Amino acid sequence: MPKPNDPNASNEPHEPADSQIAAAFGAAARVTLAPGSKEARERPTEAPAPDDEWALPNGRAWVYLADTERGLTRPVILADGFSSGPSELNFSWEILECGPYAFISALRQRGYDVVLIGFDERSASILDNAQVVRAAILEATARRRGEHPLTVGGFSMGGLVARYALARMEHDGGAENDHQTALYFSFDSPHRGAWVPLALQSFAHYIRRLNAAFSNQMNSPAARQLLWQHIAEWDDSPETDKERVEFLAELERVGGWPSRPRKIGVANGVRTGEGNGIRGGERAFHGKGLAITGTRLHTQPAGQQQLIAQLRVVTLRKPQIHTSGIPEMDGAPGGTLEGFGILADELDKIPAIIGLGSDADIREHCFVPVVSAIALRDIDTHEKLYGPVTASAEEESELDEFLCASQNEGHTSVTEELCTWIMARLP
Repeated sequence: MPKPNDPNASNEPHEPADSQIAAAFGAAARVTLAPGSKEARERPTEAPAPDDEWALPNGRAWVYLADTERGLTRPVILADGFSSGPSELNFSWEILECGPYAFISALRQRGYDVVLIGFDERSASILDNAQVVRAAILEATARRRGEHPLTVGGFSMGGLVARYALARMEHDGGAENDHQTALYFSFDSPHRGAWVPLALQSFAHYIRRLNAAFSNQMNSPAARQLLWQHIAEWDDSPETDKERVEFLAELERVGGWPSRPRKIGVANGVRTGEGNGIRGGERAFHGKGLAITGTRLHTQPAGQQQLIAQLRVVTLRKPQIHTSGIPEMDGAPGGTLEGFGILADELDKIPAIIGLGSDADIREHCFVPVVSAIALRDIDTHEKLYGPVTASAEEESELDEFLCASQNEGHTSVTEELCTWIMARLP
């Protein structure tokens, strides 16, 4: 072993071994995508104890009554959205109550009982988690005092889960499937598909041997069903995944939408066609540490054979990823997600000696385009993504009524603008 000041000793820093990186990665960081600010995701406010809690098959419901003496009389059922692992009451409370608008309090003050549905696994198939929503609906109708109709909806993926659950109950029929729901609503739900940058997906799979959490989330049943374009390996060509095709076919089989309730939805983006200012082909993320220098992730550019990523983690190889025929998705009008920012934040939790330090040059990207959230049109071309939502276009939406936000904002941002519009339409 070289001694101090030994002229034969090397002063060059040495990269840690794969096993060291994997151990540090697992101990300090868990890269999974979720909405909300960094503070909300990492330090959510502790929720007060619910008035009741229902154990459901593969999930549960937390119940906050408007009046504990009166009991459950006017249920508003809200399904959780996409992430990894089980639903967390504290996180749901943070998003719905402690953000821009205290939605739970506003509902209770108006005499509505709030039923928050949580899933044992948020990344499970939408079809499977729809059984949790169905069970919650039946539990609510059984416990309800009086005959006030239900409101059933969800945030992000939760809107799709609730949509399928209600449509399936109507399709199957019978007293055991009587949902007694007068209003369905979705809150920035990806009815026509969601978007996670292909650069992020490729990086997730590229680091799978070191930490599989991000890759597992991107390859989960729910992600495959939600995403317009998906890759299962870092060097795959993007495509609409088979699970999405099968999910859409199953949704169509049960009628596409429930027919009995009025169907409304809100979007966290503008109707004017104005994007969020993110341009295609810009560097969004880069590695700084010794083990990741050379990694660069770019926002999605349009055109043929466009560079979206150069990948390097530990090895000297720096493969490049190119795409063709994908529009500038990241800058589209709609609800945004801090995908690049989450990746940088989590990698920076790893001790600097491991060499995975990084920066997010652009923290966010469009996650649910406006035209997807209002079920207006597909998201496969620039014209469809960025075309304004005109008065005549409103008739083309599959929703009975919708509202777009006055600005492009964070995905599932619970704002007074959107929430008061929904509450004005509650039965």
